[in-house]
Formats: sequence, C-alpha cells, structure tokens
Amino acid sequence: MRYLQTDDDQAVTVAPKGGSQAAVIWLHGLGADGYDFVPLVPELRLPEELGVRFVFPHAPARPVTINNGFVMRAWYDIKGLSAQGPQDEEGIAQSQSLVQDLIVREVAQGIDVRRIAIAGFSQGGAIALHSALRYPQRLAGVLALSTYLPLHDNLAREAAAANRDVPIFMCHGTGDPVLPLQLGEMSRDYLNALGYQVEWKQYSMRHEVSAQEVADISAWLVKRLA
Repeated sequence: MRYLQTDDDQAVTVAPKGGSQAAVIWLHGLGADGYDFVPLVPELRLPEELGVRFVFPHAPARPVTINNGFVMRAWYDIKGLSAQGPQDEEGIAQSQSLVQDLIVREVAQGIDVRRIAIAGFSQGGAIALHSALRYPQRLAGVLALSTYLPLHDNLAREAAAANRDVPIFMCHGTGDPVLPLQLGEMSRDYLNALGYQVEWKQYSMRHEVSAQEVADISAWLVKRLA
C-alpha cells in the first residue's frame, strides 16, 4: 500500500493514497516523538481495502522527575516506577484530553468512531489504556505495548460503559528492564478482574518491538478494523 505523510506541530499522519476508512492513533514512548513508529506502518502490510490512516501525535515537553527533572517529550511526569507510588494525575488527564481531541478530529474527517483504535508503546501505551477505557463512545480496540495501566484504582468508577467490552491487545517482553513483565501482568490481571477482554502475548525481548510482535499486531488490526 502506498502512503502519504503529512506533519504539523501536533502529529505526524500517514494516510493511504486510496482514502481512509479507519484510523489508528498511536502514542510514542517517553522521550521519543511522533516519528518514532512511522517506519512501522509499511511493515504491518495491512490490506489496502482497510484504508487505515495512522496518526502519531507528539507528547508535550515537560520535566520528568525520574530523569532528574530533565525536560523531554512525555505524556505525564513519572515520579517513580512503583505500582503503588504517586502518579501524575494532572498530566495523565491532560494527555487523555489530547487523545479525545484526536478522536474527535478523526470522526470529523469521516472516520466511524467504531473503526478507530488507540495504540501506544510504554508510556504511550499507558495513556492509550487510560484514555480508551474512559472514552464515552465505542472504539475499535486498544493496543498496549510494553506498558501498564496507570491510576488503576480509579478505573472501576471512571470507566465508560460504551467500552466495557472493547478488545484489548497487550504485548510485553519477558526481559523488559524498563517496565518489568510483572508490571504488565499485574495490569492485565486487574483488567481481567474488571471483566475486560484482554488478549495477552509475551515475547523473548527487552523494551522494544519484535518482528513476531509486528506480525501479531497486523493480524489484530485486520480483525479489529475490518
């Protein structure tokens, strides 16, 4: 499939030349930017008839506590990596609002909200989970790579009824030194306990994306966006 890439201050958009009938909003990890996963699009080898447009937003620059306050692109501040430690609720809420605005923008361009998937890697995956499960209209699915569920104690009361059965695909590396496998497993188990449909896959890799994972992501997107 042939794609056209456009850029603005908010995001990088990669759209099929034949027109778009579905969309994936894909959030990058800490310290990266929207360009990080652009090369992945052709590797997914999605069928042309799906007409999938990819939107890769840029996180705002902010100080990150665990990196000695260094200013970098981040969806929220990270105060620590403990599952029970303090979390940046304000920053998470700001990024949730940004994702919501991107969904609205896709709908305004003619994409059915039920054919919009939210994806993310690492910190971006955390925002993908957080935002999609609170979105008031049914989405196509959530793709969460090498990540965890932030503010998990709040989800039961804040979850949107429309996305109680949204398909969730979580992938994690068994040797991840940044976000340990156990953190992803804990998030998966918490979501399962709340009744969410979580498809889980783990790979012999570190904090990265593997070739087999790319193939599995492609198959999942085809199923969700067909």
